[in-house]
Amino acid sequence: MQWLMKFRVLWGIRKPYRGFHPAPGYLRCQSLSGVGALRWNDYDVPEEFNFASDVLDYWTQMEKEGKRGPNPALWLVNNQGDELKWSFGELTDLSRRAANVLTQTCGLQQGDRLALILPRVPEWWLVVIGCIRAGIIFMPGTIQLKAKDILYRLQASKAKGIVTTDTLAPEVDSLASECPTLKTKLLVSDHSHQGWLDLRSLIKSASPDHTCIKSKTVDPMAIFFTSGTTGFPKMVKHCHGFALRSSLPSCRKMLQLKTSDILWCFSDTGWILALCGCIMEPWAVGATLFIHHLPQFDPKVIEQMLLKYPITHSLAVPLVYRMILRHASTSLRFPTLEHCITGGEALLPEDQEEWRRRTGLLLYEIYGQTETGISCGTPQGMKIKPGSMGKSIPPFDIQIIDDQGNTLPFNTEGNIGIRMKPTRPIGLFMGYEDNPVKTAEVECGDFYNCGDRATMDEEGYIWFLGRKDDIITASGYRIGPAEVENALAEHPAVAESAVVSSPDPIRREVVKAFIVLTPEFLSHDRDQLTKELQQHVKSLTAPYKHPRKVEFVSELPKTIRQD
Repeated sequence: MQWLMKFRVLWGIRKPYRGFHPAPGYLRCQSLSGVGALRWNDYDVPEEFNFASDVLDYWTQMEKEGKRGPNPALWLVNNQGDELKWSFGELTDLSRRAANVLTQTCGLQQGDRLALILPRVPEWWLVVIGCIRAGIIFMPGTIQLKAKDILYRLQASKAKGIVTTDTLAPEVDSLASECPTLKTKLLVSDHSHQGWLDLRSLIKSASPDHTCIKSKTVDPMAIFFTSGTTGFPKMVKHCHGFALRSSLPSCRKMLQLKTSDILWCFSDTGWILALCGCIMEPWAVGATLFIHHLPQFDPKVIEQMLLKYPITHSLAVPLVYRMILRHASTSLRFPTLEHCITGGEALLPEDQEEWRRRTGLLLYEIYGQTETGISCGTPQGMKIKPGSMGKSIPPFDIQIIDDQGNTLPFNTEGNIGIRMKPTRPIGLFMGYEDNPVKTAEVECGDFYNCGDRATMDEEGYIWFLGRKDDIITASGYRIGPAEVENALAEHPAVAESAVVSSPDPIRREVVKAFIVLTPEFLSHDRDQLTKELQQHVKSLTAPYKHPRKVEFVSELPKTIRQD
């Protein structure tokens, strides 16, 4: 509640929106003729593009001219019923102030790197847009990161600044001396912290006058860290063209958002889906983004919000929809919900059918990676083939390829490949920063090899089969086995370990650890030791990586069967 109460003082908050309203007129206004007209096509890439000046400021101008309804651009709520609503004009004003804080107060320059580790608080959006305005490369991270995770990210990226909360500030302070490039620490909190700048008060006092940089479409914009089979996470670098994709005609057909729509995207702020679903996709068309603070995942709260607020579109991993079905009341008819999108893990046909039966709505699947954003899917109105994740979205040309980059016949298992030669499509990552070897490994002939196995039928529908490597995808999170094994290795009870994916009825797959104990711990209670090892992993790395299943073995087999 504190973050919204703070903003009640700083910016002003509307009265809580209570009660049931099927489709209030002031939030369901009709799109005006000519507003949001497409200015780009799928294949002609402009030399310059900046999402803040070319998209957000465009909608701010539409508001000034009375050509956009009174819908908020950003609508945040929490469990206490507090609400924050910002128009595009307010977003423009506040993000310009944020850009001035980053450049004038902190001294950051175009091309500098800023780590951004925040929950779903308003400042996350202001910092992202402020960075885009100033040309600062932002690097989102989940708030579940631990000290070692943060240290690696700061050192590997040579970050000059970090924005986080008072929860993680002590962790950053404990490692700051090992990060010689780190010069600026910005805090989002109601309390001061020695050595940290108060971002909220700085934004409030900053000037709203800021000239957006003229960024080239191919200039770097953001870096995301993604887990690999071995070693530390790789730095996936994206250019400003990634933000342009959401404004292209083919991409806009995927979610089919209108200016009058309200999208609720459930993504963690550390993942690339947050950039797509919580900024680029809704605001490219002037739609409203709805966000619930959700400090803890609660399907009952989600169900209540879908009943209470006039949300038209939802975007979440399949687990969210499964948990709603499992915990919901008998009736699941949401009065304004029109379009449900899901991705991040494979959608089971039985989940699709149960959601349809109980809600009257279909689940439309999308597919993508940190390296690609949303790259294929099933748009509303296109025939759904249960078990398929849809067709490729232009300008991406997806083919099924062999290990040499040759395209394979229909219905033949192979690798998912995105054509990158002779022309690299807009939205595909620039490469793994400072890692030309890993970058070269995923370049396969004329294609980027996604590392996922699939088939394609004669109509172009893609059928996901699994990962080619050992990456574990649990509840939409990518987990590298080596990260968990390294954490386990630091516990005195663990002589050896092997981490694999294991089937789970709710999460689809979870982390399972096979562990060989050291002699001193062979007589310990196994149940207690399991809990201790799980907590140990949670203390060293992001908690979502901990092994939910543990099996103690006398030795590690050369191959481990998933069970």
